Amino acid sequence: MTSLDRTTSSIGGDEHTPLLRHRDNDDGDANYTSAKSTVSVSPPYTPLPKLQLGVCILIQFAEPITALCILPFINQLVSELDSTRGDQSRVGYYVGIIDSLFFAVEAITVLQWSRLSDRIGRKPVLLIGLFGLTISMICFGLSRTFWTLVISRCLAGALNGNTGVMKSLTAELTDETNIAQAFGLMPVVFASGSTIASFMGGVLSRPSDRFPKAFSSTFWKQYPYFLPCGVAAAFCALSFLATALLLQETLPKAKSASESHPALTEANSSTPHSLDASVSEPTPLRKLIKNRAVIISVSNYGSLALLDIALFALIPLFYSTPISLGGLGFPPSTIGYCIGAFGLFNGLFQAVFFNKIVKLLGSRMVFMMAMSVFAPLFGLFPVIGYLVRREMSMSWEVWAVVALQLCLLVIMDMGYGCIFMFITAASPNPHSLGATNGLSQTVASIVRTIGPTLSTSLFAISIERNLMGGNAVYLLMIGFSLSSIWLARCLPEDVSRKEKEIGGS
Repeated sequence: MTSLDRTTSSIGGDEHTPLLRHRDNDDGDANYTSAKSTVSVSPPYTPLPKLQLGVCILIQFAEPITALCILPFINQLVSELDSTRGDQSRVGYYVGIIDSLFFAVEAITVLQWSRLSDRIGRKPVLLIGLFGLTISMICFGLSRTFWTLVISRCLAGALNGNTGVMKSLTAELTDETNIAQAFGLMPVVFASGSTIASFMGGVLSRPSDRFPKAFSSTFWKQYPYFLPCGVAAAFCALSFLATALLLQETLPKAKSASESHPALTEANSSTPHSLDASVSEPTPLRKLIKNRAVIISVSNYGSLALLDIALFALIPLFYSTPISLGGLGFPPSTIGYCIGAFGLFNGLFQAVFFNKIVKLLGSRMVFMMAMSVFAPLFGLFPVIGYLVRREMSMSWEVWAVVALQLCLLVIMDMGYGCIFMFITAASPNPHSLGATNGLSQTVASIVRTIGPTLSTSLFAISIERNLMGGNAVYLLMIGFSLSSIWLARCLPEDVSRKEKEIGGS
């Protein structure tokens, strides 16, 4: 039995239930860092449950739609507020605060939502999260002051327990023969959602200016950024209805409790459940945070999330900053097109190649590749800045380097599908899966609180004080990137060996 089948031996004897296993696999135990035996015969591939996974994907779409639709216009929106007093160099501070507070509030609540889902089921928590996103996006679109923007994002963070719960739901819908394919869809969903969100934010913002005949009402002039937020809210409302009507509960004990209700138990008897329903209660949190497997996988997720959010906070800020201050001077529509083009290419790449690359190289190697590209990603910012200042315009060379940077982002994005599999494999038992994913999301939310404020504030300070020609922020982020590669080396290798033996598509 290998690490995808194993439970962590450091927790207690009553918690040794495999998280990911074959239908005919009885028992066994393995260490997180080395396999005790090898599988000589590959189990038959289990088809993914299309309807349930389709609803799952729809719910996942809500996260990038609501998170990223504001990126193309957030800098312009903040620059129009009284708080900045017309000072473009201060925009980075306020945007960083708005970005960070969402994750700060989410960090406080997400573990509790995930632990609650281990008790009452995944579906109720997902419905609460979708409702919260709907309300918060409406409030954001109607906000006209800095503090109402802050309150709207805090509301989204407090009510959004979906991120950790979705990973538990995906694990419970799959087994070890198809989990790589299912988790491989997550970057595709996020990439596709980011494409749609970026186009939405860029094209639908300020509709009275862009489409004066269709949006001539004074409402659109008073609330120029409501349309993209309203469309995002409508999507969340649609996802809420689909979840309420179509999604089946996957938590074993919650599902058993609902078996007397025909409406909840009709359909899809072929849905694979990788988690065994016959286990004990969830592992106490104090034991979970001492589990070596959990610590390693969660730490790597935190490292990836920190660098990713810092990078994506810098990209729209760098794009919108005037050329004279070291940026590209793009309007919101161009920012939306650039981020949208990346999302489209990324989605196609992940859908076609992710599963094949993971089977060829293994999750650990792919994750290390993803972490290794952060240094060149941050290093390309000063190169782009130098080229555009030399020409004082967007020459073909500048566009070529911008395109190269966006292509490297595709490699980085493969890290998420890989680390989600490590986190799932690290859970001590099935009823601790929600808490394990909640813990990982708490860490991710904490670093995502720090990331935007850190990178955007360093960006503003570097420009204001002309530190290293305004490039100090990029050199510091390169240093963080290099240290993350060492952490990635702590992940076990046997997960990748298992995936090679499984096959999958």
